[in-house]
Amino acid sequence: MQIPIEVKIVGAPVACAEGVKELWRDVATWASSQLHARYGDQVSTRYFDLFDPECPTFPAESQLPVVFVGEKLVSSGGKISIPLIRQEIEALIQVR
Repeated sequence: MQIPIEVKIVGAPVACAEGVKELWRDVATWASSQLHARYGDQVSTRYFDLFDPECPTFPAESQLPVVFVGEKLVSSGGKISIPLIRQEIEALIQVR
């Protein structure tokens, strides 16, 4: 059995008039379900809060959300792009 390709998503809680919301966590959960439906156990997805002690290191100029596939930083800021994540996963699968 191969070690799954790890997708790491870093976000942070968002403060708004209604209180603190976990919008990036919710999107990361949705992304995880989409990736699991397509790749099964070949991919694992993990969400990190920016203030989590286990949060991966990323460049200082990065903006949230930050997305890694394996050890590669694939996006910073904007949206969590499933097509972009899939492209990187497919490239890693071909190398295996």
